[in-house]
Amino acid sequence: MPATTVTARADRGDSSPVRPAGGVPAKGRRRSGPLARIPVPLWLLLPAALVLIPLFGYPLYQLGLLSVLKFGQPQASGGVPTEFVGLSNYTDVLGDSQFWSVLGQTLAFAAFCVVATLVVGAVCAVLLTRVGKWPRLLLMFGALGAWAAPAMTGSTVWMFLLDTNSGLVNEILGTQGHNWMYDKWSAFAMVAVVVVWHSFPFVMITLYAGIQAIPDSVLEAARLDGAGTATIFRKVMLPMLRPLLVIVVIQSIIWDFKVFTQIYVMTGGGGIAGQNLVLNVYAYQKAFVAENYSLGAAIGVLMTLILLAVTAVYIRSLRRSGEEL
Repeated sequence: MPATTVTARADRGDSSPVRPAGGVPAKGRRRSGPLARIPVPLWLLLPAALVLIPLFGYPLYQLGLLSVLKFGQPQASGGVPTEFVGLSNYTDVLGDSQFWSVLGQTLAFAAFCVVATLVVGAVCAVLLTRVGKWPRLLLMFGALGAWAAPAMTGSTVWMFLLDTNSGLVNEILGTQGHNWMYDKWSAFAMVAVVVVWHSFPFVMITLYAGIQAIPDSVLEAARLDGAGTATIFRKVMLPMLRPLLVIVVIQSIIWDFKVFTQIYVMTGGGGIAGQNLVLNVYAYQKAFVAENYSLGAAIGVLMTLILLAVTAVYIRSLRRSGEEL
């Protein structure tokens, strides 16, 4: 721009930014187009999406495809051609009374395990803030050991502890000869103990990290007002920990709803006459024991839809209550 023009603008008191020939201020120029409207967080999630979408999407696609086919051992061996049957597998599953019985057991078992895991994990998280350094380290290492143990290993160790003749549990309780896996509800209770034992360290560590992030001034103010430990946890900590609770609840629902190893190992594949079946073990029996792979795939698709529905209802209820996610 010529110097005379700049001088004239200054004489008139015009302080607006000098625009180049294109008519847009050089400093405030932004890129235009559809890509410019994509939020930055979505760009940051793109690398993970490129890995996770194929990793999870392709198996789900294959599961859905298998569920609308007639595919058993004859088709797998190549002796019989694969046949498209549409929703026939789903009608067979939904028309089976055993499916609804197993579904009810699975929902009740998962709900109990989720609540128990949250209670035990929250209590241990608060306990970590109240004990000294060495007890805290001991508790954390013990919990992380349970968390790191493979489900197969942990279930096998607990079966030794619960052994009818030489188990440590029967020795301590004086109930030698008692079979904890014979009764339906006793077996579910023992499996639930093992599931909670495996799961509570995640809740404990997550909530402990959240508690440590709460300012000391907030907790001190509550103590000066006469609040006890239980009141502080309920009235002060829980509201501030709700975003973390959303994460641990959803994770616990997913883990406990699809539990397989503990049930299969400890009850011998579902208990006496299938009394301890859950959906994952039920799907396994239909697919690999009965060799009806398409029926097992249909059960897997239904499990995925149920999990999505439960998670959506939980998040929706939080949004209605005014929680920020």
